[in-house]
Amino acid sequence: MVSALKKIWIKAIPALFVALWATGFIGAKYGLPYAEPMTFLAIRMGLAALALLLFAWITRAPWPPNPLAALHVTVAGLLVHGGYLGGVFYAISHGMPAGMVSLIVGMQPVLTSVAAVLFLNERVGKRQWVGLGVGLLGLLLVLGHRMSLADLTFTSAVAACMALVSISLGTVYQKRFFAAVDLRTGGVLQYGASGLCYAALAYAFETREVIWSAPFILALTWSVLALSLGAVALLYRLIRDGAASRVSSLLYLVPPVTALIAFVCFDETLTWPAMGGMALVALGVALVVSR
Repeated sequence: MVSALKKIWIKAIPALFVALWATGFIGAKYGLPYAEPMTFLAIRMGLAALALLLFAWITRAPWPPNPLAALHVTVAGLLVHGGYLGGVFYAISHGMPAGMVSLIVGMQPVLTSVAAVLFLNERVGKRQWVGLGVGLLGLLLVLGHRMSLADLTFTSAVAACMALVSISLGTVYQKRFFAAVDLRTGGVLQYGASGLCYAALAYAFETREVIWSAPFILALTWSVLALSLGAVALLYRLIRDGAASRVSSLLYLVPPVTALIAFVCFDETLTWPAMGGMALVALGVALVVSR
């Protein structure tokens, strides 16, 4: 019975990760009107670090075996939590439409696959490359009606591209150097370092004013519990157990799931090309992850 439940849980991890990760843009949409981006992320990272520190202390989780391992964990965290989230939140807060941000960071599976071939010696076959291309085409169809160049600026474009590069390199770095580190204590180091960076940026460039309204508190709570503690832990589990190129292809599914959530919860339109794009995304991911 226990082994059967464990098998079900392992098979459910990818779907649960995609569902949780897809709510990230919605959390940003609700949280950013009440706090500037670096301020919001500094609070989020700090709370996540404290929560994991308490959990690690209660469960007596082991810390990285040496300073070099701790450094690698910290660098991976600064890429995944620092460069990626910081770039996404900065781009959205400076007027870039969420659809455009989603499209730019949605190219992550392709960039990660290239990096995995170069740095991890992973083999990406022809079927996987075709799947990545099909998934990217589907992504264009899903997000086509959401893209707009009207509010695009140079700084927001640079921030979104920085997010793309950071999450791609961070995934590969995590796969290479994080295998022997406990997720609980590793998360403390990653969130703590990222929180300090965000706090420094907020102190230097923002007013640090926060409107503690109900929507902000809900967005912050969801971001800490569901995203920083839930989705990220699932992502790291997937990276640890699978090839980086296959894991990153799951992120193709995030924009379609986000569109479905927006359609159900916020009455946003869902066009026929978008639904066709969702089918292409699913086909592309299936080509990449199937063995």
